[in-house]
Amino acid sequence: MLPYRARPPRAPAASPAQGPGPGAAARTAPGSAHRVANLITLARLLLLFVLVLMVYRAPPAWQLLDMPLLVLIIALDGLDGWVARRRGEASVFGSVFDIAADRVVENVLWIVLADLDLVPVWVALVFVVRGLLVDAIRCHGAGHGQTPFGMLRSPWGRVLVAGRFIRGLYGAVKAVAFGWILLLQPWPRLFPAFWERWAGLLEGVTQALVLLAVALCLLRALPVVAEFAATELARDRRGDARP
Repeated sequence: MLPYRARPPRAPAASPAQGPGPGAAARTAPGSAHRVANLITLARLLLLFVLVLMVYRAPPAWQLLDMPLLVLIIALDGLDGWVARRRGEASVFGSVFDIAADRVVENVLWIVLADLDLVPVWVALVFVVRGLLVDAIRCHGAGHGQTPFGMLRSPWGRVLVAGRFIRGLYGAVKAVAFGWILLLQPWPRLFPAFWERWAGLLEGVTQALVLLAVALCLLRALPVVAEFAATELARDRRGDARP
């Protein structure tokens, strides 16, 4: 048998004259931490629009800061979740806010790059439509008590959508693609001779990164759409078979 361990004595309750007890700070901490994590997410959105302003309006030399600013935005994406998890104070609102911020950052960047003719318009449309479609399916699943990854039944669906490696690869490819395109944006004006010589190779790298991001985007959406369609079709058939 395991040795008996006595419980530590409870701290005595504080009287009104003594003020709050030692647990009061711990009870008030969650709200404070929620605000910190959410403020980090909000800061990420504000920095996104600073980045958009620089992409459109900043002189070419200043646009060399676009990629480092993007790196900061991506780093904050991990920091807000880390702050909430580290203190054990994650909230539903914070989780939803973080996911919404991820969608805003991604869609705004694709739309801006398409508007500047740095990527084809169809690329931005693919990402926006895919995001709306998958989010709608997941909202439908949430209404039936299913989590975004829990609604996947097939092993290949779990690997492609919920697998840590594929998720990390997809995020990394998008981050590298955004960073690479923003890095190159001012080069034709800052280094015209260099750009004239190497433009073909550099733009080829851009196309490869963008196409890889699109392929992963569609590949990860396929199980969600296919399994949702199969589930709803089977449900309709069961409904039709009832007397």
